[in-house]
Amino acid sequence: MIAGDFTRRILKPAAALVVALPVVVWAADKLVPKIHFTEIAATAGIQTEHHSHRFTGVHADVLRMFTSGGASAAIGDFDGDGLDDLFVTDSDAGKTNHLFHNDGNLKFTDVTEKAGVGAGNDAHNIVADAIWFDYDNDGREDLLVARFGTPILYHNEGNGKFKDVSKAAGFTKFGNTIAAVAFDYDNDGYLDVMLGNYFKPESLTDLKDPHVLPNDLDNAINGGGVTLWHNTGKGTFVETTAKAGFGKHTGWTLDLGHGDFNNDGLQDIYIACDYGTDRIFFNNGDGTFKEVTENAIGFDTKKGMNAEVADYDNDGWLDIYVTNIYDEYMKECAMLWHNNHDGTFTDVSKETGTCRTLWGWGAKFGDFDNDGWLDLFVTNGLRSAGKENYIPLLLNATITKPGVDFTDVSSWPDIGGMTWSGYQKKKLFHSVGGQAFKEISAEAGVDNDLDGRGVSLGDFDHDGKLDMYQVNADQKALFYHSATENAGNWIEFILTGDGVKSNRDAIGARITLKAGGLSQIREINGGNGYAGQSTKQAHFGIGEASKIDSVEIRWPSGKVEKIKDFAMNKVNKIAEGKGDKH
Repeated sequence: MIAGDFTRRILKPAAALVVALPVVVWAADKLVPKIHFTEIAATAGIQTEHHSHRFTGVHADVLRMFTSGGASAAIGDFDGDGLDDLFVTDSDAGKTNHLFHNDGNLKFTDVTEKAGVGAGNDAHNIVADAIWFDYDNDGREDLLVARFGTPILYHNEGNGKFKDVSKAAGFTKFGNTIAAVAFDYDNDGYLDVMLGNYFKPESLTDLKDPHVLPNDLDNAINGGGVTLWHNTGKGTFVETTAKAGFGKHTGWTLDLGHGDFNNDGLQDIYIACDYGTDRIFFNNGDGTFKEVTENAIGFDTKKGMNAEVADYDNDGWLDIYVTNIYDEYMKECAMLWHNNHDGTFTDVSKETGTCRTLWGWGAKFGDFDNDGWLDLFVTNGLRSAGKENYIPLLLNATITKPGVDFTDVSSWPDIGGMTWSGYQKKKLFHSVGGQAFKEISAEAGVDNDLDGRGVSLGDFDHDGKLDMYQVNADQKALFYHSATENAGNWIEFILTGDGVKSNRDAIGARITLKAGGLSQIREINGGNGYAGQSTKQAHFGIGEASKIDSVEIRWPSGKVEKIKDFAMNKVNKIAEGKGDKH
């Protein structure tokens, strides 16, 4: 996509963001943590290989290139044994998705056939994303598979098997969906679903009109937008897109991120869009949302790919990280939106060292050395193939064919065996006290050059250190087990809502933990970050702190409880109503 500058941006001076923050000081007799990972996908039994959908006809080459983003993974404990399992997508017709059961000791078993969740890729539907969520509050994780086509909703039957309930639940509307999140936007105790759609609702496998590509490479408005689905609490979903205030959005949605951005107890939405401005909506609390893009972040012409939400600087307010494209011909920084506490955000990616991520895709925050500060891992790379570069061919077409209609797939040169922004090294940014980040991917052992898409984080073996699963387009997946040395102390929480006023998954719950002079927050989310759902298990690193001063949970119901019964360096299960109310 062609480079474009900001059309408008509301920024506050970067200097205003430099605040006095506690610095973690390690005792003289303690070794400084060294972040490192070991790749063990094959030995763990989860080294799948992704396949993009192969189209037929004269438009096959270009369409395959534009739909190569469907490599995704979702982490969730589907059988309730306390260990996170893994669902991994594939995208070509006839190829199966994979469900892996976590057997413990970093070994997994493929249980796809028994579970009945391998289908979804056929002549008319292309699998692109997936999320785990307990939509009926029965205590079992259900599975939503998003597709270029119609979604699949699998109900967890509780015996290791799933049942396709898509039609009965109301998921029959066609859409070219590439992203999905589950969250309770109206706080009625049931999880709702938002789907992010890339192309407009036109069948790509039976193309009637070739004009399906962006009408403007910097300000496109002919994409699929989003659809919002309200959970009735009776096993069905009803579309409320227009009623909730999202009906006018027609951008090329690539990712969705939700969180309580203004600390009012309601879940807000960030929409990352390719070929034009991202959008941000604040929750009104009455089942509707207000778009605040102009005032909150301004309008941009970038290629938003990822929406990750976390409090990277421990100031008690959620920030947002969006990947864009910064490589040999496009210079669009990623955006680290620092929350200004007043409904506005300032992009501090340049100041913090998180700007240049090449052709960025999925990105996730996680405290990889348990020092109390969130680090950041970013995948990148579009298409690694032959030595010939596709970029000059594409640029030549734009120069020699002025006025050409690039919405028509026939106008794009065939890519054949050429490379387009491929063989890019991944980026791992280590937090330096929440003020800046240092790139350490090579020394950490994660600087692979595959065509990364989604990344999912989880502590699969409960050793208190976060592992990473990276999926790649048309290539094998990678499983990075943490081998970090001298990591700090930690604590993890598995939350369960009451299933009445709070959803059972506790998505939207906020944990505030104070230890070692730091105050940290974690919000449980339902699928933030491009093509990769991380664990719902909240992980905190606390460095050399010998005790935790306080743990407080604000549940989706609004109930706030102080938790006193917990243990450091262990996984703690907390059910709503078991703490001290205040």
